[in-house]
Amino acid sequence: MITPTHKLENYLESFGEFEKLAAGHTLAWLRKLRRDAFVRFCEVGFPTTHDEDWRFTNVSAIAQTPFRLARTGRARWSQKELEPYRIAGVACQLVFLDGCFARELSWLSNLPDGVKVSSLAGEISNCPEAIALHLGRYLDVGRDAFCALNTAFVEDGGYVHIPRGKLVEQPICLLFVSTGDDSPSMSHPRNLIVAEEDSQATIVEQYVSLDGGAVLCNTVTELVAGDHAVLSHYMIESEREEAFNISTLRIQQGRSSNVVSHSVLLGGALVRNNVQPVLAGEGGECLINGLFIGNGRQHLDNYMLVEHASPRCGSRQFYNGILDGHAHGVFHGRIIVHQDAQKTDAKQTNRNLLLSDDAQVDTKPQLEIYADDVKCTHGATIGQIDGDALFYLRSRGIDEASARELLLFAFANECLNRMKQGPILKYVEGLINDCLFQMAHSAPAASTGHVHQDRGRKWEEIG
Repeated sequence: MITPTHKLENYLESFGEFEKLAAGHTLAWLRKLRRDAFVRFCEVGFPTTHDEDWRFTNVSAIAQTPFRLARTGRARWSQKELEPYRIAGVACQLVFLDGCFARELSWLSNLPDGVKVSSLAGEISNCPEAIALHLGRYLDVGRDAFCALNTAFVEDGGYVHIPRGKLVEQPICLLFVSTGDDSPSMSHPRNLIVAEEDSQATIVEQYVSLDGGAVLCNTVTELVAGDHAVLSHYMIESEREEAFNISTLRIQQGRSSNVVSHSVLLGGALVRNNVQPVLAGEGGECLINGLFIGNGRQHLDNYMLVEHASPRCGSRQFYNGILDGHAHGVFHGRIIVHQDAQKTDAKQTNRNLLLSDDAQVDTKPQLEIYADDVKCTHGATIGQIDGDALFYLRSRGIDEASARELLLFAFANECLNRMKQGPILKYVEGLINDCLFQMAHSAPAASTGHVHQDRGRKWEEIG
């Protein structure tokens, strides 16, 4: 039996070995950042269902597994094995094996002058002053133990810097590959994205796993959007069924900035997707759009924490879930409107389809409003495939499996329609089509719930 003491000793040993050799281990500010975060993790331990933010997700499977830092077997992998995860038409793709940059598997195209896309570990070694300005400045490690654990082991990941006024037309892709090991392994990628004033770009984070075995990928991304910046961020997760994935996207928005977050969750045994924008500058706008599709015994948890800290900002959350088998989905959307955030316009909507009697979803839209001149709404629906629509398609000569697939894709397409046309949308559509094809050929579903439409402004990715 693995006791809490044994679990702590396991992480203490890993941290002790890591701290001696990690990039930037001689930098006082970085040593302090890591040590303070590790102390915090040791103080609070892993969250339990008694914690309000985790009440629907039991992480004991992670807490009780003796994970060690992954030892990347780079020689085993080649460009051929990664070919299914290449996305045509992008500006570049950086590959990280078990959280470590793999230069030989990455490729860079012609980025605009001044735009930097590189390894965080390399930047810590070569330009630590620039990294110190932002790394760890926005993330609240006291709130989330996984964020504290990531910060304790912070070393490598993607670094993207877009200078003032620069437009990057093609997407920048970061591919994270968990390769598996003989024993349970973990990685803690850390991404830092800084977009200065009046810049525009699209960033894609993609998470996959090769081989089997228990792997934990615990990622944090800090995204800084300067005044009037326009950014789109994609999180695409399609790992193997043994994998655990915890990701946190922390967004800091300047004045009149526009940030879009798209999440597509398709794989993994237990997945937790945290999206945490802070609209710190007046007139900022944020769209959080997501789709999660689960089958078997998958657990897919989506936690949104949107903070309106300045006046005249707008935010929208749209999340759709499709669950079959014994899958369990979670949507916890929380909007906080601070006292100074007058004229806030915020809305959150969660819609779910359950395709089996054993599938389950917990949904909790939540508003905390401390200003008196705001417009905020929230809502959620849970239903099944519309029996009348299925009958109609069958009466037109369409077989039942194809009819189910059409209805499922129509439901998923609500999220896809908010994505900008281009190579990322095409790639995501292919992944979703494959998932829904398999679901459509399982047992049929019954009637559905009602659809709630947003008849106001059309919220979608701009570009």
